[in-house]
Amino acid sequence: MTTIHPTAIIDPRAELAASVSVGPYSIVGAQVTIAEGTTIGAHCVIEGRTTIGRDNRIFQFASIGAIPQDKKYGGEPTALEIGDRNTIREFCTFNLGTAQDSGVTRIGDDNWIMAYVHIAHDCQVGSQTTLANNTTLGGHVHLGDWVVIGGLTGIHQFVKIGAHAMAGFASAVNQDVPPFMMVDGNPLEVRGFNIEGLRRRGFTPERIAAVKQMHRLLYREGLTLDAARGRIALLVDTSPEAHAEVDAMLSFLAKAQRGIAR
Repeated sequence: MTTIHPTAIIDPRAELAASVSVGPYSIVGAQVTIAEGTTIGAHCVIEGRTTIGRDNRIFQFASIGAIPQDKKYGGEPTALEIGDRNTIREFCTFNLGTAQDSGVTRIGDDNWIMAYVHIAHDCQVGSQTTLANNTTLGGHVHLGDWVVIGGLTGIHQFVKIGAHAMAGFASAVNQDVPPFMMVDGNPLEVRGFNIEGLRRRGFTPERIAAVKQMHRLLYREGLTLDAARGRIALLVDTSPEAHAEVDAMLSFLAKAQRGIAR
């Protein structure tokens, strides 16, 4: 059965599956849905139109589903969606979406989200990401799968970071970061590509070589962005096993809106 501490306050309209656990002094609002196996620590507030999937661990003092920190927000019925098997540590703050975007803030599956992380309105966080302590995502930020963000890093609103990219400690990320790249600093600089992360995830030497070539074309050849994109597109002929990586890079570059970190 659902385990609710006697000091917790659960709105009778909330939908909590069997085996959900809610700790002391936590509050769960009327429009909240929580799936099997999720545990809520002490002194958490979960409110708004928030849906939380299976087997998540939410530690004490988290604020989940509060209204956006956006002056344009006028009480519209926006939402927060959290997937499965996420670890959400102490003092994290995740906000609802806004009507100016899709209206939904989304967090995928199997993310490792450390203390004091802020995920603002309309952010789209993929799966298998690692967000270290005090990572701050401004509104409308998109993070691809397997992204790693170092502690004390701020990500400017509307920035997109591609899959398998990595940002170092205390970085100021104010431009889009292409997939696979490693960035850090303030001002932000590209330091290389995430070779160790790709190895750990089972990328073959051939696929890693293609990513290395894309990094060289973007950052070492002195090419314009359009010229680099053209050269990257040709890699599908010489490196057919890296077709997915080339497609991911070209798709990201075509959609970049804030200019890419270079």
